[in-house]
Amino acid sequence: MQPVYVTATAQCLPGAPIANDRMADYIGRLSPEAERFGRLTLRQNGIRSRHYAIRPDGSSDWTVAKLAGKAVRDLIADAEIDRAAIGFLATATTQNDLMVPGLASGVHAESGLPPIELASLQSVCASSMMALKAAALQVAAGEHRAAIAVGAEFSSRYFRPGQYRGTATVKLDGTLPGDAEFLRWTLSDGAASLLIEDRPAAHGLSLRIDWISLRSFADRFAPCMTGGGAHQPDGSLKPWSLHGSAAEAAAAGAFQLRQDVDALYRMLPVWLGEFMRLVDERKIDPVSVDWFLCHFSAHSLRQEMARLAERAGCMIPDERWFTNIYDKGNVGAAAIFLLLDDLMRSGRLSPGQRILCAVPESGQCIMAYAAMTVVEGDLQ
Repeated sequence: MQPVYVTATAQCLPGAPIANDRMADYIGRLSPEAERFGRLTLRQNGIRSRHYAIRPDGSSDWTVAKLAGKAVRDLIADAEIDRAAIGFLATATTQNDLMVPGLASGVHAESGLPPIELASLQSVCASSMMALKAAALQVAAGEHRAAIAVGAEFSSRYFRPGQYRGTATVKLDGTLPGDAEFLRWTLSDGAASLLIEDRPAAHGLSLRIDWISLRSFADRFAPCMTGGGAHQPDGSLKPWSLHGSAAEAAAAGAFQLRQDVDALYRMLPVWLGEFMRLVDERKIDPVSVDWFLCHFSAHSLRQEMARLAERAGCMIPDERWFTNIYDKGNVGAAAIFLLLDDLMRSGRLSPGQRILCAVPESGQCIMAYAAMTVVEGDLQ
């Protein structure tokens, strides 16, 4: 397998940043009680601003495919390689615009790329790492000279009041269960893309991909973040397609995004255990990590992750953490690519530095890591 490099990055964040005091203007108002819960959630997640692809009236000119397509077009415009040399496109998202066809087809149509090989990866946050690994392996195996991985989310469209009113989810006081309300005040919209090539960029800095590790622990956990199903009295999750009709499924709340926060915190030791496994295998040396790009959904979650790492004696110093969640929000499958793009444009990188990316996914417990080394020009 030949070395592969991230040679260009790009992002698409729709509209101007939306501050906390304007969030309800966009996702809508369910009740004063719901907004009080929202303020509590914002104190926990620490997010100060984010981007939405919807207008205050709920309308939009965007789709997930258009957000990702814009990120891909900007990536190609900024890259040294000709678009005709790009042979593979991998897309990542939590929820596609359509049930059929896959997101990669929609992004290809928006991208301006010629005929190309595709892969549509769908999960939650870790789908970005699935797409990155798919693209990197295609290039490393010599199947293609260059490939693109892009992650995109359009979560805000699921948080408007019309998605909840008239369903079994809304309580008498106009509030939602905590597992539904949490995500309304946490997730946001956007896309980001990476170009992977079989050689570094001729000018400027590139990132050599040293390895990517991704493991599912769904054998130990029930679904934690869900959409498309309704919980039954026995605790099982009934898919929307097994309800009597789409209207019946909607009334049961099957199309709403839900997050079991208690289950999320139970996954933390497993995610840290995966880190320690890689340390034991000598893939990770915490002392040698110059930049730690860890995706997390809330500041409170970051604090708990750091506490566990300190107790285990494997904490990467806080000054080496690079994050943008407080100003750009939690953009799910686009988050780790947004982090890489912001770091690449920060002016803080230098050849030889080592980057460790970490993406925990709460969907049904996935943990993904990737190690990269900063290189300049054609140095390897």
